[in-house]
Amino acid sequence: MTSLTSPVIDLLQQYGFAYDVVEIPLSEDKKPVRSLEELLTSKGLDPKSVARSVLFRAESCKFYLLAVAGGGRADWAILRERLGERKLRMAEYDEVLEATGYVVGAVPPIALPAEIKVLVDGSVKGYETVVIGSGVLGYALALKGRDLLRLFDETDFGNFVKIE
Repeated sequence: MTSLTSPVIDLLQQYGFAYDVVEIPLSEDKKPVRSLEELLTSKGLDPKSVARSVLFRAESCKFYLLAVAGGGRADWAILRERLGERKLRMAEYDEVLEATGYVVGAVPPIALPAEIKVLVDGSVKGYETVVIGSGVLGYALALKGRDLLRLFDETDFGNFVKIE
């Protein structure tokens, strides 16, 4: 097993939560492989169980992170209303690292700076095992969904994706 360290792993270990490291091979240009679905399936994980971390920047210059599983797309109107923000946009590539401390493709929904408000879509609750960013590009972490949800006690839960 790879000896991987990150604030995400430190947090999981602090709570005594078990996790598995999932290595995601990088392409030559240092981007995660595009066949993530195939990779997860080969490891016995549901590709839809990935809790993606989507970072938004508001007109107020605040950053918000939406944790969403199952491939749903953010419902901008619901997010704006819930956050009390008139305008939201996806954070730009450089803003993601600056705001979170993590590079695009490795951003977790936990172990983030305190000023980033995290919203958790109800879709994250639907999986026994979830896969999250490890904080290190090329690696993800698989852990029990209930353990991840325990880390969101102070977080806003809701339905923030479009129903298709």
